[in-house]
Amino acid sequence: MNEQLVLDNYLLVLKSTVEVYVHGTLESSNANCRNTLKDCLLETLTSQANTYDLMKECGFYSVENVDSSSILQTLSSINS
Repeated sequence: MNEQLVLDNYLLVLKSTVEVYVHGTLESSNANCRNTLKDCLLETLTSQANTYDLMKECGFYSVENVDSSSILQTLSSINS
């Protein structure tokens, strides 16, 4: 496996894990359990952000600024 594939897979796992922690946090009726899940959620979000930043630095993600006219055009098409 190459580095990009490993990081892609890891990022997917982190995104799925975030979903599980969000639902668990929302549905928990026990304050201790909710706090534990919330802490895990924040830790996972931090790992996701760090992984994304690493992938961007390695050139696995290219980020482009979008000009305001493109945004307005998209909004216009959505609202039509």
